[in-house]
Amino acid sequence: MFFLINLINVVAQILFFLILARVVLSWVRPNSYNRTFREIEQFIYQATEPILAPIRRIMPPMGGLDLSPMLAIILVEVVAGILRRLLLG
Repeated sequence: MFFLINLINVVAQILFFLILARVVLSWVRPNSYNRTFREIEQFIYQATEPILAPIRRIMPPMGGLDLSPMLAIILVEVVAGILRRLLLG
């Protein structure tokens, strides 16, 4: 039981940091000539796009500002909290 709760916590934290990294990458476009960096950037985008794309379809950017990462982080935390409560009974 506690293993599953810890797993939920770890997955939620990983998603939080991946989304945060994507936000930072969207603000600062470092030199993408480095192959390792490109692969890391590609992984971050591939890991977060399935979460962010549906949110963007529902909530398009407002005045050029994409709020989907903020909503995604909130949703990840809410879902993780619900799963934890369900497991604890």
